[in-house]
Amino acid sequence: MIRQSNIYRQNADNCMQMAEAAQGEPAYNRYKRMEAAWLALAEEQDWLDGERSPIYPSEKAKGK
Repeated sequence: MIRQSNIYRQNADNCMQMAEAAQGEPAYNRYKRMEAAWLALAEEQDWLDGERSPIYPSEKAKGK
């Protein structure tokens, strides 16, 4: 079974590739924002699927 979070990560990877091929800074920035959004969705989906804690490791290290 394909996990939804993996599909989101594939979309993020596609955005990263499009950013690298972008012509001009506005397009590059747009694809990088899309990449970040897809990665955030993947992290959220992992949490919803019980794959990870709702507290991210970086926040644990900061004492949050």
